Amino acid sequence: MNLLRVVATLSILMPAIASSAEERIFRSGPAQITLVELFTSEGCSSGPPAEEWLNMLKDAPGLWRDFVPVAFHVNYWDRLGWKDALATPGFTERQHAYAAAWRASSVYTPGFVRNGAEWRPRGAAPEAGKSTDGGALTLRWRSSDRTALVESSSAAGDLEVHVALLGGGIVNAVKRGENSGRTLRHEFVALRLESAALREGRATLALPPRTDLKVSRHAVAAWITRRGSLTATQAVGGWID
Repeated sequence: MNLLRVVATLSILMPAIASSAEERIFRSGPAQITLVELFTSEGCSSGPPAEEWLNMLKDAPGLWRDFVPVAFHVNYWDRLGWKDALATPGFTERQHAYAAAWRASSVYTPGFVRNGAEWRPRGAAPEAGKSTDGGALTLRWRSSDRTALVESSSAAGDLEVHVALLGGGIVNAVKRGENSGRTLRHEFVALRLESAALREGRATLALPPRTDLKVSRHAVAAWITRRGSLTATQAVGGWID
């Protein structure tokens, strides 16, 4: 009888165990995690040094704990002869939106942004923010349907969540343009970016993979902003494979 009870118990638990194996959970805690964005392009000769710095963050102790890095590839340098396959018009529009918010007359690469403000790295890895206003952020990644479930403890209203599927270990040989003849390596590249309003502190977003690229590893990142703002008040992220 005891054995039957054990078998019955295991049969009940197995679906829950399988479900948890398909789900990765990332939590921020109340202290602010810094969101670092890099706007770059394979068509710009100034981009590779900035991306080499970003690539080194893969081994930094503070990765995901203190900061979340995201590289957005823009397409306005495609006119120089090399079409950046990692770039999308939406990422270019995002950089232009920052420029408008800062009342800047132009955009450029490489361009770094730290928690919504223009920023220049000084060699060291980024530090965590000091604010606790953003509350805690939980990101559940469900690999079965490539879905992110986000929950925020922030009491502020009118919040939006932004979730990016990131790719790493991407290697491209550039054949034309300013980087012609160079082999470029990329980490933390935004492959998808989806946004949604938080309803009762929650949102669900689907991020299908990009099948046109050879990606060695994936991560997922999420951050929240007040509606109409680009400034992240909290972020979270982690590797998903």
